Amino acid sequence: MSVMPASVEEIAQGLRDTGYLPGESTSLVSYLAAQLGKPVLVEGPAGVGKTELAKALAKTLDRRLVRLQCYEGLDEAKALYEWNYRKQLLRIQAEADGAGWSEVQDDIFGEEFLLTRPLMDAISSEEPVVLLIDEIDKTDQEFEAMLLELLSDFQISIPELGTVTSTTHPVVLLTSNNSRELTEALKRRCLYLWLDYPSLEHELEIVKLHTPDLPDTVARKLVELVATIRDLDLKKPPSIAESIDWARALLLLGASDIDADVFRSTMSVIVKHRTDLDIVADRVGVKLQLAGGGSNGAGA
Repeated sequence: MSVMPASVEEIAQGLRDTGYLPGESTSLVSYLAAQLGKPVLVEGPAGVGKTELAKALAKTLDRRLVRLQCYEGLDEAKALYEWNYRKQLLRIQAEADGAGWSEVQDDIFGEEFLLTRPLMDAISSEEPVVLLIDEIDKTDQEFEAMLLELLSDFQISIPELGTVTSTTHPVVLLTSNNSRELTEALKRRCLYLWLDYPSLEHELEIVKLHTPDLPDTVARKLVELVATIRDLDLKKPPSIAESIDWARALLLLGASDIDADVFRSTMSVIVKHRTDLDIVADRVGVKLQLAGGGSNGAGA
């Protein structure tokens, strides 16, 4: 059964209980979205927790998560609904001898021939859901225009059936990596949340939440190095999830420090491009080498 938090503090605690540590603005916007029924546009660099927020919010509100992963060329048939043409053809063939076209037409455009896709699924659900429209900036403006009816009135118009209106409004999150400017019409319908890379102390708290057994000195050095790496001119800066992966790898290896050798052997956990590896090795690896002489910091 869906849960409706009574305060910003309650939804913040609910998010923390799922393992997601929200900032003040994240908790406030999440609370307003749940209470006002307004969609939220969440923008920010890749890997800062936009998708994870939707997952955590679904758990906090005790709702099913419905996810539409956007991509270039996504159309209404893949996002809203499409007709089961094979099943329709079989029905036409079965009724061809005994019924006129008008009777057959009315029959084959019923709900039993409708294949629902994520947007239709969220609108028609009997129980309220959290709808995640992930990476909306990968679609075109025509797709955005199609979303306006759904985001304004929580309804979808189907020419053959009429208008399907939501009886249980979903909580809607649209995420964007800010690769292109979204239309003003879309933005007007949404609350807005900008998520950036966390502060050093906030990321340290996140890392410690997921790897509580990692020594404090190693965890702090990890987030300091990640912050340094993000300041470099890289194709793909490390995400928060990759910071957590690195922490888990160091814990598994029994590292008691991150010296040059440990860094060099594990930096592929957080650096995923060949040219980035060279830049990070030159700028960060060499600095660690000079600082510590390259001794191995892994525990026995």
